[in-house]
Amino acid sequence: MDRRRFLQLSLTVPLAGAAGLLPVPSLAAGAKAANRPAPRPRMIVLDPGHGGIDPGAIGTRGTQEKEVTLDIAREVARLLSGRHRLGAALTRSDDRFLELQERVDRAREARADLFVSIHADSAPNREARGLSAYTLSEKSSDAFAASLAQRENAVDRLGGIDFKAQKRVVKDILLDLTARHTKHASLVARQSIVKGAGKDLRLLDNPMRAANFAVLKAPEIPSVLIETGFLSNKLDEEILRDPKARRTVARVLAREIASLVTRAPFA
Repeated sequence: MDRRRFLQLSLTVPLAGAAGLLPVPSLAAGAKAANRPAPRPRMIVLDPGHGGIDPGAIGTRGTQEKEVTLDIAREVARLLSGRHRLGAALTRSDDRFLELQERVDRAREARADLFVSIHADSAPNREARGLSAYTLSEKSSDAFAASLAQRENAVDRLGGIDFKAQKRVVKDILLDLTARHTKHASLVARQSIVKGAGKDLRLLDNPMRAANFAVLKAPEIPSVLIETGFLSNKLDEEILRDPKARRTVARVLAREIASLVTRAPFA
C-alpha cells in the first residue's frame, strides 16, 4: 500500500473523544487484493536527534542527548526490521551533524510511511520529566512546546546554515502541510504512540503537544517528535544514561510504532 492510501485510510481512525467503529473490508475488496502483488513493507524512518558538533542537551552527569537518541533509535530500528518485519531506516547511524532539512529530505527519499524524530532534551522546567510526543503546528499548543521547538530549530546555526535562503522553501512546505491527510495521520500517530507507551513508561504531564518543529515538515509524511525524557531532570537522566533502561524505551516505542502501522485500517 502506497503512502497516499495510508494517509487516506488514516482519516477513518478516531482521535480521543471521537465515536464510531473502524470499517470492515468487504469480501469483494479482499478478493481484489488477493490478485495484487504483495505490498512493500511499511517504511519507518527514525531520526536520532542532534549529532556531531551538536551534542544536544547535556545532563548534570554529562549525559549527551546525541548519544542517547542514537542508541535508542538504533534499537528501535533493529526491533522494527527483525521482530516486527517492517522497513526501518535511520537519518544518521553514527555521530554526525545533519541539517534539519537534510533529515526531512532523507525521510522523503526513503519514501517513509512514518517519520519519528527521537529526542531527550532539556525542559524549560527542571521538574518536567517523562515521555511526550509532538506534532507540527504553526501555533504552539503551549509555552513549553514552543520553547522546545525554538531550541530544536536553532541547531542549524551550529552548521552555519543560512536561514534566509531557506525561508521560501519553509513557507512552501508549511502551505503543503495544511493538507488534512498528513496532519490527521500525524495526530493519529501521536495519540497511538503516547497511549500505548503510557502503559509501561512514565509520561510527561499533558504528553501530547504541538509546535513549529522544522524537522516535522515533510509535507506528505506523517511525522512525530518523541521526547523520551528530559536530561535536565536528574531522575530522567538516571534512566536515559542506563543502557538497559534505554532498551526498554526502545522496545516500547518499536511495539507501539509497529502496532500503529500494521493494524486495520492501516494494514
